[in-house]
Formats: sequence, structure tokens, C-alpha cells
Amino acid sequence: MHIGLITSEYPHSEVSHAAGIGTSIKNLAVTLVRQDVKVSVFVYHQSKDAVIESEGVTIHLIKKQAFSLFTWYRYRKLLNKYINTVVAKEKIDIIEAPDWTGITAFMRFKVPLVIRFHGSDAYFCKLEGRRQKFKNFMFEKLALQKAKAYIAPTTFAGEETAKIFGLNRSKIKTIHYGLELDRFVNAKPDQFQSKTLLYIGTIIRKKGVLELAEVFNKVIEQDVAAKLILIGGDSGDIKTGSSSTYTLMQSLFSEKAKAKVNYLGKIPYAEVQEHIKNAHVCTFPSFAETLGMVTIESMALQKPVVNTSIGWAQELIDDEVNGYLIYPKDTAAYANKVITLFEDKALCLRLGKAARKKVELTFDIQKQVKKNIDYYQSLLL
Repeated sequence: MHIGLITSEYPHSEVSHAAGIGTSIKNLAVTLVRQDVKVSVFVYHQSKDAVIESEGVTIHLIKKQAFSLFTWYRYRKLLNKYINTVVAKEKIDIIEAPDWTGITAFMRFKVPLVIRFHGSDAYFCKLEGRRQKFKNFMFEKLALQKAKAYIAPTTFAGEETAKIFGLNRSKIKTIHYGLELDRFVNAKPDQFQSKTLLYIGTIIRKKGVLELAEVFNKVIEQDVAAKLILIGGDSGDIKTGSSSTYTLMQSLFSEKAKAKVNYLGKIPYAEVQEHIKNAHVCTFPSFAETLGMVTIESMALQKPVVNTSIGWAQELIDDEVNGYLIYPKDTAAYANKVITLFEDKALCLRLGKAARKKVELTFDIQKQVKKNIDYYQSLLL
């Protein structure tokens, strides 16, 4: 079997951008190859055209292009023509694409199209309670209508997307993202930087970072030794028009808190794991995710996680068993959980050990890739 994956991001030095979605795609692609499945990845919106090989995966970089008129249509047709040529030449059996922006709207393939719910613009708009541009909604709806089947990383993401677009739920298969667990090993979970709270993700409103500022203000009032480390690129803010959400965060920090915040910005993915290992507690107070790769990465590294309580997170963490689930706007309760963990090392180690076990049972890429292969094969019958 030969699978083609369409994406705008993929972790590789030649690719211009990669985040959680790219990581999940790479995890799948590399593990499929190890199961003797050929994989071609088509990465659009790149700075150049190129074909490279990495870890057994063939990566097609497709240059971003602008046209004098209707770029949104003509670039999609350019992608479609290129991918179809490779499909025919390399005998690709199935194409998988993301739901975001409806990239496959106006495309036609001679093989089945599967769309994975990494998170559509419509999905995020619904969770954030903001209006979506009608054009974006129509592109995503058109793309979804042309797909033979769908894969959701959590049941919550599948059900919400089905409601938004009126999809047939019987065509949606829930298959979690997975991790190569032998690459996420913390040999010394009892060694960490005491009272260090770590956040990893884009600095953007929907990730709950403004609430996190309020949480840390409350934490620092109770424990002056607390520290907050932020990792991730800054983003503009849709609601206020500010070009920097981190600037908005800074305006919310108390003077005491501001002095104990270290914003590292974007750092190489290879360095992130060490920061997780060094953290006392990891936190992800997001309002909008489909799953959240950094959450399960932190759990795999035996970290106590204080996470959001919204839908998808309930499929990752069993509250008070292998982490905590708190609604991000309840900043007092959120801060109290962080303080509780700071003051109880034995509790941290117990939650971290249970978190690792949950990841081994639910998010092992070896188990998840077999589910993907079986589902792909069912679509070829």
C-alpha cells in the first residue's frame, strides 16, 4: 500500500514550518514506513520546489505561488495537478488531507480521499465563540463533502465537526495520534527544577495564555519561588487586533509575576523534551484543540499535567488519576492545583507514573498505526 499525505507542515530542516500537527503526521508517516507501507508527503506553501527523502518517507516540497487573480483557486489546481501526476506515477492508493482551510476543495483524485480532523477553521471558531468567514466555511465544507471517509483524533473532535458540517457520523473513525514511546523516556522523573511551571504552544488567545497569566499571578502570590517558562511562537490577536499576544500577556502579569516569567519563543523541537523533563508541572489551559500533542508528550515523560477540562482533554487525562482537568477561566482553582503539585513531590511522581501508563495504553504509535492501516485497507475494498 502507498499512502499520500497532504500537509502545510512537517518537521524537517528543509520545511518552513512545523508544529503539533506536523509532528503527528511525521509520527504516522515514519511508523507506516516501518510497517512496509510506502508514504509520500506533499508539503504545500513552501519556499521552493524539491523532492527529498527522510527516514524512508518521500517528501515533496511544493512552492507557494501567487497569481494575479483567484490565487485561492489556481494554487489548489496547481497542487491537484502535481499530486495527481505523482499518484499515477508512484501508484499511490489513498490520499489523506487535513480539514484546515479546505485545501482539497476544487481538487479531484482518482483514488479515495480521507480527511483527518486536525482542526478546521470552523471547528476552532465554534470552540472560541467567534464568527467564521463564509468563504472559509464553504471551502472546508466542499472539501469534506468530496472525501470518502474521515479520521478524528478524538471522539469529541469528530462529533463537533460532524455537527458543524452535517457529516455522516458512520464515516468518521476515531484514531488517536501516537508517540514513538522509546523516544520519550524520562529515566529520572524525580529530578526536575522545583516549582517551574512549563507551557508549550503558540502564544495565542485560544490556547488560554491570557488566563494562564492570571493563574500565574495567583501562584506567585502563594509561592514567590515559582517560575513560569513559555515556549512557542508569538501570534497576533484576532479580538484586539494586537500584533502580539505575548504583549497582552505581559500587560496582565503582576510585577511580581513578570519578574519570574521566561519567554523563550520558538526553539528547536529537539530541545523541547529537555524542558519538559526539567519542569515541575506542565500546563495546557487551551480552549481549542482536537487532541494536543504536547500534552501526551509531557505525560509520556511522566510529568504531572494541569490541563483544560474541555471535551477532547477528557480523552487524554482521567481527572485526579493521571493529571488534572480544570476549566481555564476558573483561575483560582487552576492556580490551587499548580500549588498543590508544587508542594507535594510524591503526588507529582504518582501522577506522572500514571500518566506514562495512560500514554502506553492509549497513544502508542505502534498500536495506532495498525488502526490506520486497517482503516485505509477497508476503504480500498
